[in-house]
Amino acid sequence: MSPIFYATAILLFVAVVLAMEGAYIWWNSNHGPVARRVESRIRAISAGAHVSSERLSILKQRLLSDATPLERALMMLPRVQGIDRFLQQAGIHWSVARLLLTCAVVPPFAFALAMLSPAPLPVVALFSLLSGALPLLYVRRKRARRLRNLERQLPEACDMLARALRSGHAFSLAIDMVGTEFAEPMGGEFRTTFDEINYGVSLNEALANLATRVPIRDLRYFVIAVLIQRETGGNLAEVLDGITVLIRERFKLFDKVRVLSAEGRLSAWILGLMPFLVGTAMMFLNPDFMQVLWQDPMGLKMIGMALSGIVVGVIWMSRVVALRV
Repeated sequence: MSPIFYATAILLFVAVVLAMEGAYIWWNSNHGPVARRVESRIRAISAGAHVSSERLSILKQRLLSDATPLERALMMLPRVQGIDRFLQQAGIHWSVARLLLTCAVVPPFAFALAMLSPAPLPVVALFSLLSGALPLLYVRRKRARRLRNLERQLPEACDMLARALRSGHAFSLAIDMVGTEFAEPMGGEFRTTFDEINYGVSLNEALANLATRVPIRDLRYFVIAVLIQRETGGNLAEVLDGITVLIRERFKLFDKVRVLSAEGRLSAWILGLMPFLVGTAMMFLNPDFMQVLWQDPMGLKMIGMALSGIVVGVIWMSRVVALRV
């Protein structure tokens, strides 16, 4: 082998290593943990938070600096900040453009899969259109689960704040302790609040932003109590203890109501899903038996009456078992 061959091999190896290192640095700077954390904090403030217009404009420019033209156009539309806040409350790293693109991509795939079944074309088209709402339902479910976890963590967070205040710490430092020592998602929300206070946002604005990011009734009570205490004075630790006792007693009553209404909720799920499951099974087992429903005019009327009855029954049962505590 000539020296030129060895030199070429070594240079090629070095070039590949440098290319891989450059790709990793680029990915880490745009999609790494630090970049995701900075983007989430910017979104937490820009998605409808109460800050000054100048600061909010700077944050939005920073948020859209690396965005695609589609994302820039979407952020100019009205109420898009509400959708962005909805995604942030769900705890997922989706943009508004990705959510809308997913809603647009799902129906064609659902239509292609539904064409393999013996169902008629109108039913397939309706099923495909309804499948476009699946990403929204997924985000809504993630949001409800995250808010439920935040609501369950709130009494322990108030306890830690009260203990920190009794030990002589300032309220802002107590917020930092909760953000550092608490698990997600409550720890992340309090860390964001402490960062806002640490970088110059007033305590009132930071707590208002916390209530905006986490739309929980008990958290709003906590924010209102802290703001009133700052105006009128008093022992904030005792106020937090009272809020903690109130929240825990409400949880006990709510859990008791959930246990007593479990049978009604299970009946609602069973009665609501049974017609669709039985109809799908019969469509695959005996297609000729089910074709009468959409080939005969009386069958179409029966389908319409059945769907209307199911919708009314589901709404009625959900109203019966949905008790506010």
